[in-house]
Amino acid sequence: MAMRMSTLFLRTLREDPADAELPGHKLLVRAGYIRRAAPGVYTWLPLGLKVLRKVETIVREEMDAIGGQELSFPALLPREPYEATNRWTEYGDNLFRLQDRKGVDMLLGPTHEEMFTLAVKDMFSSYKELPLTLYQIQTKYRDEARPRAGLLRGREFIMKDSYSFDVDDAGLEAAYQRHRAAYVRIFDRLGFDYVIVHADSGAMGGSASEEFLAVSPVGEDTFVRCEATGYAANVEAVVVPQAPPVDPAVVAATPAAHVEDTPDSPTIETLVAQANALHPRADGREWTAADTLKNVVVMLTHPDGTKEPLAIGLPGDREVDAKRLEAQVSPAEWAPFDEKDFAAYPMLVKGYIGPRALGEDSPSKIRYLLDPSVAEGSAWITGADEHGKHVFDLVVGRDFTADGTIQAGEIREGDPSPDGGGPLTLARGIEMGHIFQLGRKYAEALDLKVLDENGKLVTVTMGSYGVGVSRAVAAVAEATHDDLGLCWPRALAPADVHVVATGKDQAVFDSAGLLVADLEAAGLSVIYDDRPKVSPGVKFKDAELLGVPTIVVVGKGLVDGTIEIKDRASGARRDVPVERAAGEVLAEVRGIVEQGDGAAPADPA
Repeated sequence: MAMRMSTLFLRTLREDPADAELPGHKLLVRAGYIRRAAPGVYTWLPLGLKVLRKVETIVREEMDAIGGQELSFPALLPREPYEATNRWTEYGDNLFRLQDRKGVDMLLGPTHEEMFTLAVKDMFSSYKELPLTLYQIQTKYRDEARPRAGLLRGREFIMKDSYSFDVDDAGLEAAYQRHRAAYVRIFDRLGFDYVIVHADSGAMGGSASEEFLAVSPVGEDTFVRCEATGYAANVEAVVVPQAPPVDPAVVAATPAAHVEDTPDSPTIETLVAQANALHPRADGREWTAADTLKNVVVMLTHPDGTKEPLAIGLPGDREVDAKRLEAQVSPAEWAPFDEKDFAAYPMLVKGYIGPRALGEDSPSKIRYLLDPSVAEGSAWITGADEHGKHVFDLVVGRDFTADGTIQAGEIREGDPSPDGGGPLTLARGIEMGHIFQLGRKYAEALDLKVLDENGKLVTVTMGSYGVGVSRAVAAVAEATHDDLGLCWPRALAPADVHVVATGKDQAVFDSAGLLVADLEAAGLSVIYDDRPKVSPGVKFKDAELLGVPTIVVVGKGLVDGTIEIKDRASGARRDVPVERAAGEVLAEVRGIVEQGDGAAPADPA
């Protein structure tokens, strides 16, 4: 049955919604695909739901093709399994916690590793029943502190999560590769530019981990690529190699560390200026920010509420990358040191913090980690732990030591690739899928074991594989829209054809109605703008806003016996005889438009 605009539950907007930030998000709301119900929570309206279901169908078909079996867990879950894996605590404030009328703790599921693990434990006990892949397409809940970008970062979202169960690591590797290939097919079918990158496993744990990112300037994730080698990684997963130690002869020739006056120099910029003005280098080269050692102190809050200060030393021309640091300290959360924190550690002189006041063996007891680019034997200008003073020629290993290293420094365009293949380029993307080799973390926590072929109990090894289903709708909208509105790829469009009847003549509506009936009889889905008192201009704007790939206009051309077919993506238009219109539209939808009669080629999308 055609979706008639006169009765369709739809209201298009001419103005952008005030709470929408990204172009695709604005258009999804304006075109009546979604509506905001609460911060980070959206209602799927009829057209939006049709697009969502098409994404689900693609995901479901590819998961079934690799032997996945679909089930569905509840969203309302008991506390106990998450307590067993420590995620009741580790998730912190991101977890929606609640109690039933009896005071029993429960949660809204943010992810379902525990439930999948327990389901297999309950039903399978032998290696003969493995390998196994289970999946679901289900709503998840996470209490995002700052939900933004519409469907891209919400508190309620739809996700496909699947899990593989094997008796050994070889089986896990095979399952991982099957999923990886299925994901390539899924994202190829969804129709946007994407890249596969090495990723950080974070709180999920596990070994191998890759993300599928939709390349987009509005993406929240930054990733790097090396064109020479094909290396690609999320910035959180980039491992900067440890800088080689300085030649011992150079270290021996470095003067002893000496404290100098550097008044009014609490920042790297002011320090460099004062160093050049008051303490110029003997070799005539000017001091730069790269010659300084910046010591950044943050406060970690662990899931159980305990706090721990952490100091990070890195070259002064680099900043601490918030996301890289977040990945390194997870599941703890971090925040900059505030005045209250400085008051609790009076040995830390704000703006002049030096390595001598840091470290687990120092009076402060603050753990001190260095960026790997800081080489053993390298000499630095850094804080002297006194107002208006810095120490020069402070040598790593000779004058101070750290408690370890941390991968938290920013990655820049042009930095050398970790694989040694050339410079890195930076780009942004939207995380669409993430695959993990979880290993035995959850199976051990929940005692998932089976008997092997020798009758011995072995712990099952698992993989975890997620796809952001609702997020895919937003990612495609961001990738394919234009200045006029949404522009869906044919595989996801809410209808195959948008028929627009224009004018007041009843013959127009009669002809359009016959065409719609013919298209439906041929198996096409149709949006039919049959509104009798709406101007052609409004109808055209709505058709462009809704973004169905093929737009058919029945109007003034009827006088000449023609109907207009327009390709939404390219804007190409052509007039066809009324009697051939249904066949021409059907051919266009199927991607086999014939050339002739002066017709312009159409993009088969």
